[in-house]
Amino acid sequence: MKDLLESRKEIDEIDDSIIRLFEKRMEVCKNVAEYKLRTGKPVLDRQRELDKIATLKTKASDDFYAHGVEELFEQIMAMSRKMQYKLLNEEGVNNDIGFDIVDKLPTEDATVVYQGIPGAYSQQAATEYFGDKVNYVNVTTFREAMKYVRDGKADYAVLPFENSSAGIVTDVYDLLVEFQNYIVDTFDVKIEHCLCGISGATIDDIKDVYSHPQAFMQSNKFIEEHGWGKVNLANTAISARYISEQSDKSRGCIASENAANIYGLNILHKGINFNDSNTTQFIIISRQRVARRDAGLICISFEMPHASGTLYQMLSHIIYNDLNMTRIQSRPVPDKNWEYRFYVEFEGRANQPGVVNALSGINAEALNMKILGNY
Repeated sequence: MKDLLESRKEIDEIDDSIIRLFEKRMEVCKNVAEYKLRTGKPVLDRQRELDKIATLKTKASDDFYAHGVEELFEQIMAMSRKMQYKLLNEEGVNNDIGFDIVDKLPTEDATVVYQGIPGAYSQQAATEYFGDKVNYVNVTTFREAMKYVRDGKADYAVLPFENSSAGIVTDVYDLLVEFQNYIVDTFDVKIEHCLCGISGATIDDIKDVYSHPQAFMQSNKFIEEHGWGKVNLANTAISARYISEQSDKSRGCIASENAANIYGLNILHKGINFNDSNTTQFIIISRQRVARRDAGLICISFEMPHASGTLYQMLSHIIYNDLNMTRIQSRPVPDKNWEYRFYVEFEGRANQPGVVNALSGINAEALNMKILGNY
């Protein structure tokens, strides 16, 4: 049996050889990138890679090594592609992701649309973000808000994106892919839900509570403790308005203190959400493909081949370019059972070389990719 130190020395020598051969291979790949630059050929030739790996696997001595060869060369080829994307970007190929850089968002005389009615948390987010020097308009649904922006009826929309207690607002995620609108900023609003009722009502009178499903999720513990029935409505402020129109002490709603004041309701209990730091992140949407100069986050969506390892390959472009991923979500792809669209947010700016490199790689290798915003 060989001495351990002797075996380790032999491994070190082999590793040194692997490094020299790896670097030699990458130098040859630079020639490939130059050829593709001259001819306009795409970096990724998936069939060529599959054929190459299949051939290399036949040269392994058993199935275990064949599987190892497959994984090893998939990584080597992925690193080769990343280097080629970088070289092409340095030569001015695909090095602009198409965002105009501005010092600040133009808001003078802007029209801002939000979903819901006065008293909605979306209205609160809109007014806190834009102030009183813009024009506000409200619509019934998130889709209508996106249409207003797309059609030029509004310059900006304010939509809820994610709640710290109840998670993402799935409809908004899906609409970001459907519409050619872009996230240009985000804004956090601390949410404090109140149980509200008509004048003279008490908690003991309540039998049914009306509100938006998200508000129910955020206040579920309080509702279940009292055993009340739940009735979904489109918006917390709509719920407040509805209850104000009833003469029924047995009906209550979950809404903000502002909504209770607007619609003349009594607050029966404040802060019924189970998380004291309950916060909703709102996104500011524009039809203009712009990014503030101080923007620090990129959000993209993509679909990919339904095969083992493909998600890792997509995310590896972010990792390889030293970018920090801050969010990942998945949503089902319509009409494709068990296939998913991924939403990824990572730190970076539209004019940052590493960002351009990562997006070039994902765009080339995903089935489709959309940049949802730089904010």
